[in-house]
Amino acid sequence: MNTLPRCSVLVIIAGLALMGAAAPEAASPAPAPAAAPANSKNTYVIVHGAWGGGFAFKAVDDLLTADGNKVYRPTLTGQGEKIHLATPDTDLNTHIQDIVNVILWENLHDVVLVGHSYGGMVITGVADRIPDRIKCIIYLDAFLPENGESLNTAGSTGAPGSGARLNLSTDAGGFILYSGFNVNNQAIPRDVPMPPKTLSQPIALMNQDAVKKIPTSYAAFHSAAQSLEQAQFYRFYQRAQARGWNMLTLVSDHNAHRSHPQDEVNLLEKAVATMAAATATPSAPKN
Repeated sequence: MNTLPRCSVLVIIAGLALMGAAAPEAASPAPAPAAAPANSKNTYVIVHGAWGGGFAFKAVDDLLTADGNKVYRPTLTGQGEKIHLATPDTDLNTHIQDIVNVILWENLHDVVLVGHSYGGMVITGVADRIPDRIKCIIYLDAFLPENGESLNTAGSTGAPGSGARLNLSTDAGGFILYSGFNVNNQAIPRDVPMPPKTLSQPIALMNQDAVKKIPTSYAAFHSAAQSLEQAQFYRFYQRAQARGWNMLTLVSDHNAHRSHPQDEVNLLEKAVATMAAATATPSAPKN
């Protein structure tokens, strides 16, 4: 992505000195406004992964909020505390619309849109539908679909270590489970089954030219025992790299929001700052 829109930091310079003696009629000078912090604060909308819920990002939310940011971490239909809304017809478009509606109903602008794992499918669709509301995008060890791909097809190919394949099964209602999934004797909050169409519905993208103008970062997670090339989502890291995005890595398991929340927050804030700086840098003059 070569051309990026402005993702700027607003610095307020305050305080005007009065010169000479004030005339009797002159108004008293207004108090100088407080200076803005060195790092501008942002509005994050974080989309969780499959089988999860917004609850999974509570620690990340707390840390980002402590830094002065505003955070939304909605739960997708049929997931988390919204499990009672799950039906076999809940699909990827339902989840995309969930997030679009949060942004529209909360009247959010200049959103830092973040997606983890399956959330990468969702934020890809959200950015395509309302690109004018998005300041920048960050994929966290996430699926990065091309137009017409579903999660199932996006993650079904590639050499070992370069895809994001899981051993999946279905329950009696046809909902998707992963290997080792077991809700018995698990306290709430907990993982819940995924409606099948969320994984099988292809994504339909119609505003790709507009989305290409949004600054975007991709972060791949890998354990200390792995190389980056062995990471589960390395295939999508390569896809993002080919697009010229800002690239990051984190030594962590797949769920850094649980195991390394401070490291993940540092990564998010670094990504936003890097993209803002790149946007603010004047382009080289053309010959």
